[in-house]
Amino acid sequence: FPDFDDIYCKYCFTFGPDWLVTSGLDEGLTQVTKKSRDDRQQFVWNFPLDITFKTTNPFGWPQLIVHAYGIDAFGTDVVRGYGVTHVPITPGRHKIRIPMFVPESSSQLQKLTAWILGRRPEYVDVRVLAQGEGREVTRVRSQGFLTVSFNVVMKDMKKLGYDVIPSEMSTSVIPESVGPNSGGTTET
Repeated sequence: FPDFDDIYCKYCFTFGPDWLVTSGLDEGLTQVTKKSRDDRQQFVWNFPLDITFKTTNPFGWPQLIVHAYGIDAFGTDVVRGYGVTHVPITPGRHKIRIPMFVPESSSQLQKLTAWILGRRPEYVDVRVLAQGEGREVTRVRSQGFLTVSFNVVMKDMKKLGYDVIPSEMSTSVIPESVGPNSGGTTET
């Protein structure tokens, strides 16, 4: 988030009708953080999002929606960026870089009015970001990136007929020959 300091995030998860949150919160708010003073100028929240889902149908796989806020020159709380990503579909640790963006006014007059009134364009319902419909008409501007680390654990997916193991982990490599030159042992 170039040129900004004192940023906090709101987040929410959106998911299909067959999904159920069994523990944790599906929305929340982080603490305010300042930009680091080194060359990277990063914001670090280190804010754990702990949530457990239950489903029998992968349709509507959960998505994380993040919206960052900060104070403008007039002391008004304004949106600094929106971003959305799917929760990874395989178990393990995943680091995802989410592109952030802000909606833009559609005309110069609206831009001037928004600046004077301190009311920049915002989404009324951020869950629309997780849908494909209607987003193509929104004018947006890139606003940096947010990195999220996921630790995904899955249970009983195989029982439901779903294979969630990454393909590189599911194939075993068996050596063609085992002998004295291959580091193995042979019996006769």
